[in-house]
Amino acid sequence: MGDWIRCNHPAPDAGTRLLVYPHAGGSVSAYHGLSAAVSGTVEPLVVQYPGRQDRYGEPFAAGADEIVDAVLDELPDGPDARPVALFGHSMGALLAFETARRMEAAGKPPVALIVSGRMAPSLPRTAAGKKRVRDMSDAELIEDMRKLSGTAEELFSSPELLSLFLPPMRADYQIVDEYVYRSGEPLRCPLVTLTGDSDPRVTVEGARAWESETRGGFSCHVLAGGHFFLDAHMPYVAGVIASALPGRRTVPAS
Repeated sequence: MGDWIRCNHPAPDAGTRLLVYPHAGGSVSAYHGLSAAVSGTVEPLVVQYPGRQDRYGEPFAAGADEIVDAVLDELPDGPDARPVALFGHSMGALLAFETARRMEAAGKPPVALIVSGRMAPSLPRTAAGKKRVRDMSDAELIEDMRKLSGTAEELFSSPELLSLFLPPMRADYQIVDEYVYRSGEPLRCPLVTLTGDSDPRVTVEGARAWESETRGGFSCHVLAGGHFFLDAHMPYVAGVIASALPGRRTVPAS
């Protein structure tokens, strides 16, 4: 692979690849558990955004289109090509959705799109009166992150760690702030959504609203937990991903 895509669990005999887009502030290491859980069923490829871990020091991405363009340029093609399913959590769900649209427009559609922890992109992104990230102080941004309960509390009390963590988080939040939904033809691939039943950012109705984005079949899975519910339900999530692949039995929607 190149700068943008990592494969920590190669599965050369798997018939399908799963391209994973992390959440805002996320990195490849945060999806090691998911990568391990699905390897063998699919070959997991996880996107590494610039400005963190082994890409520390690189400029942050300026927007969703820049990320999608770069990832598609690196996605194996030609003799190395295999069918691709897409998975994204939170910010990653928007990126996976835009990647699916781009792949379908190019005549190379994904076999499935699985999105997690995100309201449908056609819905309003922020509550009325909520500040955009560019207008938030560091203290306000930290408080916003705390509400999602996805960051270890020790990090917030360490100035050294915060100096490393806040800049990529702010950059990614800004990508979400500036994302513009463009109406278009529904996708032709199956679309699966997962959401936590106590997510402060995503309502069950908002997760189910993704149904309008496809005519290829839809299911919604509601699991116990908040915004970062994936790790607590990894076997189930891996089963949902497997069931979304062509020829697999569908896991009943919750």
